[in-house]
Amino acid sequence: MEAFLIRALQLILCFSILILLHEGGHFFFAKLFKVRVEKFCLFFDPWKTLLKFRPKKSDTEYCLGWLPLGGYVKISGMIDESMDTQQMKQPPQPWEFRSHPAWQRLLIMLGGVLVNFILALFIYSMILFYWGETYIPLDRMSKGMQFNNEAKALGFKDGDVLLSTDKRAFKRFDSSESIGSVYRDISSAQYVTVLRNGHKVNVDIPADGLNMLNMFRAVPPFVSTYVPSVIDSVVAGTPAAKAGICKGDRLMAFNQSKVVTWNDFNVAIQQLSDRLVGAPTDDSLAARHVSVVVSRARTHKIDTLKLMLMPSLTMGVIKASPYTMYKPVTVKYGFFESIPAGINHGIDVLAGYVDDLKYLFTKEGARSVGSFGAIGSMFPTSWDWQRFWELTAFISIILAFMNLLPIPALDGGHVLFLLCEIITRRKPSEKFMERAQMVGMIILLVLMVYAVGNDVLRFIFHM
Repeated sequence: MEAFLIRALQLILCFSILILLHEGGHFFFAKLFKVRVEKFCLFFDPWKTLLKFRPKKSDTEYCLGWLPLGGYVKISGMIDESMDTQQMKQPPQPWEFRSHPAWQRLLIMLGGVLVNFILALFIYSMILFYWGETYIPLDRMSKGMQFNNEAKALGFKDGDVLLSTDKRAFKRFDSSESIGSVYRDISSAQYVTVLRNGHKVNVDIPADGLNMLNMFRAVPPFVSTYVPSVIDSVVAGTPAAKAGICKGDRLMAFNQSKVVTWNDFNVAIQQLSDRLVGAPTDDSLAARHVSVVVSRARTHKIDTLKLMLMPSLTMGVIKASPYTMYKPVTVKYGFFESIPAGINHGIDVLAGYVDDLKYLFTKEGARSVGSFGAIGSMFPTSWDWQRFWELTAFISIILAFMNLLPIPALDGGHVLFLLCEIITRRKPSEKFMERAQMVGMIILLVLMVYAVGNDVLRFIFHM
């Protein structure tokens, strides 16, 4: 429960920042061009508004909604999600959106997206300035890496160290972004160079490439860092603590399955999870009673322990980190050095995200679409400010790009119509804009229902 609340708080804080600044971008350009903003709302407020106030001599009402799924600014004289058609039937006023030149309206609609992009680049720059960049160079991973059967069929071997593809050298493999970058490069490469027994060896990749999404979803993973199954710490009150497992102990077996690395342990847990899908409650409870073999850190004695896993199929141990095995590299950035480095990193993240969108139109990609549940699961179960800001920057980039999609009701839909107006010098009719807005809202609603449905299914079958 505590882990859920920590994730929920991080998600709400992240979305609050991004929504405020996104809508603030629209607000800034509207005020710049003297367009009246009637309402600025953080979160949606159907039927009820939690808090609202209007400063003296202000045309704008500021409010806090109860539904944390987004926010909005209501701009006078504009067809938006409020569908205020009565206002549009009145004669245009000088302070209204529709009375201003197309290029000004275009900047107003692009304001939120611009702020999101700039914010992401700024956050990445400040992360580098404050924390620097700490990572383990791949060529330092002396124990090598583990590969699944698909990778081995291509020619990879356990103990290999990834070095490069025919396109570029690998730098790191210790975060979701760096792993994604490595997978992306391998999936489209002609060959991959690995370090094997002190020698460089090329492994050919099929001409039609690999499916990166399948590489991510594979259990065991396509490739993983070799980390011995040593326990870094034990959470008090958990099954592991009650069974007497201690810091420094090493897992040797799980339910008769040999365990050498944490990857082996994860595979065993996944196999157990797969067996429990759709199983009756009694069978699930019985399956959660497991046998664990550990080697004691102090005495090297081998003990076989019986314990009951938690409903999440965890037992309360914290895994050893690669950072305890290999000496990491820390790169420090000065303030002015961090800005171009952060911009370059943000551009790389955006390029990778756009490239990955091709998988959205596959069966596996469609099933991976999620909403707030999927996004919330990205946050760590303990508060980590560096990871929080990394995810906030990443989500800001996603929010900016998704809002640029040419779907009516999104900023991108309004931008498309405005560009057409600028090119053709013909303004779409208000009736057309009303219908387009309605169609766009229906599309977004269907997509949201689909994404939430995927979240629910994942929760049911992986709880």
